[in-house]
Amino acid sequence: MNLQDLGWDAFFADAFRPYENDNLIPARVAARHHGPCELLTELGRLGGVPAGRLGEDEQPAVGDWVAARPLDGERKAVIEAVLPRRSAFTRKEALSRTVAQVVAANVDTVFLVTAFGGDLNPRRLERYLTSAWDSGSNPVIVANKSDLADDPISELAEVEAVALGVPVLPVSATTDEGLESLDPHLASGRTIALLGSSGVGKSTLVNRLAGREALVTAEIRSDGRGRHTTTHRELVPLPTGALLIDTPGMRELQLWADEEVLDSTFAEIAEFAGECRFSDCSHEHEPGCAVKSALADGSLPAERFASYRKLQREIRALEIRKDARLKSEARKDMRRRQRRMRKSSY
Repeated sequence: MNLQDLGWDAFFADAFRPYENDNLIPARVAARHHGPCELLTELGRLGGVPAGRLGEDEQPAVGDWVAARPLDGERKAVIEAVLPRRSAFTRKEALSRTVAQVVAANVDTVFLVTAFGGDLNPRRLERYLTSAWDSGSNPVIVANKSDLADDPISELAEVEAVALGVPVLPVSATTDEGLESLDPHLASGRTIALLGSSGVGKSTLVNRLAGREALVTAEIRSDGRGRHTTTHRELVPLPTGALLIDTPGMRELQLWADEEVLDSTFAEIAEFAGECRFSDCSHEHEPGCAVKSALADGSLPAERFASYRKLQREIRALEIRKDARLKSEARKDMRRRQRRMRKSSY
């Protein structure tokens, strides 16, 4: 198996140099199963187990490149280190903890998969686009199930209104309609992640692109909600030489992003804000506010600005929780040091 076919390049080669003389080999994480991993290497596919000394924030994610130590006589390896990531699609852990969860690492393009009908939701897409821009990957909106669309033109118009500068590609994974529009993004050695809600047809799309039944699919439930047919993240090689990371459908996507990235998702609001009289305009009570003027004359839809404000508040609240967590950890660390000092003085 050739490393370049797996996305290896000069960036990762430089990152691996500290490990070259320690009997370690580069490997890419193809799947993760609550601890153990599946690794793709020049030795073939190996089972991988993270070294016990790796902390919670050092655990590998699907798409990561790692330094692995093969075990003699076994098809297994110990993951000694995770190489720096070029990009990472990250969300806040679904639990109450203020912890980041890496969904997919080292991704070149993110296919944000939605479907004609109830899932073609502009507000949800704004949230996905914000995470995609923050990841460092290039987002592409893939509107699946075009064969089931009642009014595709008006539905696509709603999506394009919030996907400024982002390709919007209508396809049908069932009939193959429009799939050729994805080809420019599926070049050899490129990594693509599929993200979206349950039931939008991600697994069917993977199977079409892979040319085989690589993943299990299921029918939509009677209440219209999708079924979770993908239970874990997995990297699937495609006939084109590209690598596709499928992910379980998300019931919700809690943001883990910097506020500045909203300027990419809401580019027109950033443009209006640049014309405000005051550089620190809050767009609420200040005179000479171009954003308020745009809202008044209808050039900026009120629901679009309301969505911007909602995501802005969410990110700011997250920053407060992050800061509180760091202060709490610093206090715990100080108490541990004080206890060690007291013990050493006896």
